[in-house]
Order: sequence, then C-alpha cells, then structure tokens
Amino acid sequence: MKSGRHVIFHPAKKWLTTGFLGTCLCFSVVSPSSWAAGNDEHRTTLADQKSVAVTIYNEDLALVKDVRSVELDTGMNRLAVRDVSAKMRPETAMLRALSQPDGMRVVEQNFDFDLLTPENLLQKYVGHQVEIVKTHPTTGKETTVRGEVLSAQNGVVLRVGDHIETGVPGRLVFDKVPDSLRDRPTLSLLLDSRNKGKQDLELSYLTRGLSWRADYVAELAPGDDKLDLSGLITLTNASGTSYNNARLQLVAGDVNQVQEFKGIVTRQNELRDEAVPAPEAREESLLEYHLYTLDRPTTIADNQTKQVALLSGAGVPVLKQLVLDGSNDYYWESVGDIGQKMKLDVMLEFDNTDASHLGMPLPKGIVRVYKRDSAGNAQFVGEDEIDHTPKNETVRLKLGQSFDVTADKTQTDFRRLKSSDKRPIYESAYRIVLKNAKNEPAAVVVREPIPGDWKMLEENYPHEKVAAGTAQWKLTVPAEGKLTLTYRIRTH
Repeated sequence: MKSGRHVIFHPAKKWLTTGFLGTCLCFSVVSPSSWAAGNDEHRTTLADQKSVAVTIYNEDLALVKDVRSVELDTGMNRLAVRDVSAKMRPETAMLRALSQPDGMRVVEQNFDFDLLTPENLLQKYVGHQVEIVKTHPTTGKETTVRGEVLSAQNGVVLRVGDHIETGVPGRLVFDKVPDSLRDRPTLSLLLDSRNKGKQDLELSYLTRGLSWRADYVAELAPGDDKLDLSGLITLTNASGTSYNNARLQLVAGDVNQVQEFKGIVTRQNELRDEAVPAPEAREESLLEYHLYTLDRPTTIADNQTKQVALLSGAGVPVLKQLVLDGSNDYYWESVGDIGQKMKLDVMLEFDNTDASHLGMPLPKGIVRVYKRDSAGNAQFVGEDEIDHTPKNETVRLKLGQSFDVTADKTQTDFRRLKSSDKRPIYESAYRIVLKNAKNEPAAVVVREPIPGDWKMLEENYPHEKVAAGTAQWKLTVPAEGKLTLTYRIRTH
C-alpha cells in the first residue's frame, strides 16, 4: 500500500456497511485530512461563524444569513464553505464581504452535494486502480494486489491481473478521496480578493428543510366561559446542518413561490423533540404578511424539533355552543324522517382582541383544548385548526360532538305548488326535537341552509336570517328535558 493517506473498505468492521453481490463492504477513513479538495483550498466551518440569522416561512422555505470570519490571500482563492444546508437552493446563494465590501468578487461557485459514501466512492473509482488486501484464513498473513474497478452498478466488478472478479476477495484500499466528493454539503467558490488577511463574509441563501408551525394550548375554566391560551412555535430542522445561537424570525402568510425546485438531498433521520421556554415573540407587519421576531437567539440543531413561546392570554372570554347544522337537500323533495338522535357539534368562540387579553395576529395552527376534571387533572376535550387570524377577528373551534344533547328531525309536510311564472314552488314543514340529558340547561344553535328564494311562513321560535340562504335559531334546552322547534317554509 502507498504510505500516507488511504481510504479502506473492510468487511470485518461494522460502523458503515453497504452490500455488493452478497459481500458486506465497510468504510473507514485512515486520514481525515485527505478529505480536503486541495491543499490550496481555504475551508470554513461553523467554528468560524460569527453570527447566523434565519427567517422561516410557512411553505418549507427559509432564508439563511451566515456570517463567517475567513482568511483570504491576495488574488484568486478557492473557498469551501462547509456546514451549509444540504437542501440549499444554490441559484439563490450570494456571498458578500462585510469588512471590505469592494475588496472581493465572486468568480465562480459550485454546490457540492455529492457526499462521501461507499457507493459514491466506488463510482468515482470506475476505470481506476485500487488495492485489494487479502487475509489468509489460517495464518492471518495479508497479501496485497492491485485491480481495476470496471463497474460499481449493483455490485462491484474488478479486473485483477488477467481475470475478472465480481466479488470482493478482501478489503479495498483507495489512494485518496476524489476532490468532487465531500463528507458534508459544501458551497465551493472561486474568489478574487484584493487584500490578504481575515475578512468577514456573509453568505445568504434560500433553503428547504426548515419549517415552522403554530401550536396552541387552551384550558377551559370550570364554567366554560373563559379560557387560558398559550401559543407555541414548533420549529423543525431537517436541512442537514445546525444553526447555533441564531437570530430567528418567522413569516406568517402565503408567500408565492415558482414551483420548479426539487429537493437535492433527502434526509430520513428521526427527529427529536425539545421544548424550550422562551420570551414571547415580537410581531410586525411585512408587506401583506406578519413577521414574528424572537427576543433572544436560539439554537436549532440538525434533525431536531423544538418549541419556543409565541404568546399567552389569561381569562379570555369564550362562548360555548352546541350547533345543529342542517342541509339544503330536503327542501325541494319529500323525505319524511330526516334523522334520529342526531349529534350536535361542540363549538367554542372567542375574539382576538385587546379587550379579550389577546390582540396579536394569530398564525395558522392547531388549537388543543383541555379542561380539568373534579380531581384537578387536565383532560383533553378536542382540537381544531385555525387559519391565519388577524387582530379583532373571531376564532371558532369545533371540538367534537355532544354526548348528552341530541336531536330528532322530521319533515312533517311537503307540497309542490303551481306558480304564474312556471317556476316550481315548494312548501314544507319540519319538527326538530332537542333532548338534553344533562342536569344543566344547554345553549343550542340550529342552523338551516335553505336554497333558492325562501320565506318563513310559520315558526314557534323566532329565527335570525344570518345570511341570504341561512336561517338560525338560538335556543335553550332545559336540564334533563327537551324542546321542540317547528317551522314551515316556502321556497322557489
């Protein structure tokens, strides 16, 4: 073997394996210094990082601004920026000098995402010589021969002397790692610098693999008339690198993107959760979006999901209602029995206002609601997703369906009448019996969507026309009792 630097495939070691035609090939690096793309290349890692700022958008998109202190020579420099996102959009990368803005220009840049693996290393050595080290099974004596890699597709094919072998008879030893293979994603640049010495360089780029969402936790008061709401930002980093002590900003809103980029590197590692207490975020308008800025730096490790605080509100007034939603398909035909023991939706409403102890634009996310039982234990009672909700808007949550309050709905009459303009006229009557098995009154909303032009002819409780095609009744069903709503309507 040649002295100095070698890369070895060894079947006995088990820290990284890949199979070729039934043979287990194992990979180790004898000399990590051989991973350099060249002796004249300047390399910068996270150890050189002075600051990093990350702005994360809703649709799996983030803007990274990475400032590093780098030693450059006068004239042309090859710079390898390591520890960048593996899902970088290389066409968006921009490098600028902060300390000497006019003293440097970028001549060429390449994104090296062809990572060092046993398969990739073999592919790069097709047509080149490798050393094959064989071990005698009895004496343990090693012998070395050279062979040429003919193919590395679905296995390895070697020319050893005057014959061809399709299995690896021993371990393979490579002279070096090719310059095009990197142990981690790297942005390689050719720079023209007027000055020699340390410079602060800022690399900015867009990347996939960083995402965020809002998660809310609400606890209902015993009387169901108030709740305490806290909002958390859930951050997920699957970009292939870490962002240490990052200045973090989040943009809520639907930012348009041209759908032409495909992910280059896919990482399948399992994410781990980490909950981190933090000050609440500051919010401001940004074009037609909302920008949230964390009040302190935070670290987002690679392959990590973590949470930081967004907002909190205590004693938020809330309205709980049981809602029976109807359908418009039985107003123009005879149906008779519509449904027995129909379930009512459990709905919560609260206003996102200063008076309600909120008043911050709420990013879209899931609201999970809890309520304490008689023993004081918090129990989960439902969840719902909200869209981006501006200040002074009402938040409506559907938590589930009522167990103790049900409804029986019947069409009691149906007629088709003649009209002068030859349009059909339908007259129908309905009975809705609401039953309450609880030992307290239940507030119920009956909401009926009615098609066409309609007129209420008779009703035993007054309705409200909340929309052009919707009639709504607000009723109170007595404890352990029932209430019957009847109405007759004409539509055409």
